[in-house]
Amino acid sequence: MNMHAPPQRTVAETALVDAFGVRLSDLPGDGAVTVKRDAAIEQVKAGLPTRHVEAWHYTDLRRLLTLVPPHDTSSVTKPIKALLAETVVLPVLNGVAHGKAPVVEGVTLQRVSETLAEGSCARALGARDADDTIGAINSAFVTDGWFVDVAPGTAVAAAFELQNVLGAGQAHVRFPVRVGDGASVTIVERQSGAAAAFSTSVANLLIGRDATVRWLIVQDLPDTTALLSQFNAEIGEGSSLSLFLMNEGGKLVRQEVRVDASGQRSDFQLRGVNLLSGDTHTDVTMVLDHSAPNAGSRELIRNVVTGKARGVFQGRINVHQIAQKTDAKMACNTLLLSDDAEFSAKPELEIFADDVQCGHGATVTEINANHLFYLKARGVDDKSARGLLVKAFVAEAIEQLDDEAIVEALEARLEDWFATHG
Repeated sequence: MNMHAPPQRTVAETALVDAFGVRLSDLPGDGAVTVKRDAAIEQVKAGLPTRHVEAWHYTDLRRLLTLVPPHDTSSVTKPIKALLAETVVLPVLNGVAHGKAPVVEGVTLQRVSETLAEGSCARALGARDADDTIGAINSAFVTDGWFVDVAPGTAVAAAFELQNVLGAGQAHVRFPVRVGDGASVTIVERQSGAAAAFSTSVANLLIGRDATVRWLIVQDLPDTTALLSQFNAEIGEGSSLSLFLMNEGGKLVRQEVRVDASGQRSDFQLRGVNLLSGDTHTDVTMVLDHSAPNAGSRELIRNVVTGKARGVFQGRINVHQIAQKTDAKMACNTLLLSDDAEFSAKPELEIFADDVQCGHGATVTEINANHLFYLKARGVDDKSARGLLVKAFVAEAIEQLDDEAIVEALEARLEDWFATHG
């Protein structure tokens, strides 16, 4: 009889399992939450996913996650400057919600640590499936965050900025958001920090009927930090969700987007810009379910990769049999600025309805030599010419946001990134 010993745990796997034993008594939650935490850590004990797991094929987490630092409650962090003016900032500093919840008409704000203590968020904890490593780790260790509840019919003028600001060590946060029927709101999610750290972040968005939500995720972590992040959304009937991603940092980043367009006439728009440099690895993985008829979606991802950076985009659209009249298009375009840069794109469609308009595409290219020559022949120096071409390449994804203040803020970040990495 052949006997196969289970693989020895990696340093990161051991650190996670050991940290749970040390931290459990300090983690907020009633009995129902503790049960969910115990189940989640058992999934972690089974091992981090490798490239043999299809959903993680391009991001071998067991190999890439080399270090999980211990929790450091003494680490001091401060809120960062808001991306937009007239913003309600809701910071989570080193894993702990900071400050008193502000009063905003038509909006209820609550610390996630309070919902854990009273057990009201227990149902939301736990992994979605065996491949949901982010959900499992976060459920095991989550300590705090902000719950935002927008009442039906409320048009929120100011944006909310949810900040996950990392110090040294670990931070595991959640941002549950509920938007009522006929409401509208802009949410900015920031993932930032200045020290070596490991973090998980899970945002859960529930949109009612005939509502409008704009959600921006901006990540600028140092190249000493690993971030496993997840955005989950359910879109109600007649509602629209516009999601924008900008990744411009992090040593190891996995950003998952899981959206269920469950309402008729719902609309989902995803725009993303990945600015990758150094020896980093960034993975954006999206799964979109069209599970209702007469809905639409558009996904456009633009990637700029330099140095020895490695990037991934996995995009899967599932059109269920009931989802007739679905109109869905997805595109991923990559610009490689060095010979050592890599990018893997895997767009997928799975369609069970027969009356749909769906398509996808992916391209990988270098800067066009003719375009570069054209600019240099007119007196533009090499670096400036390259900068103009890169900005033009990225501009479409940003300008489609159709909000002048947001476009200006994101273009300023693009300028800063290219000044350093161009």
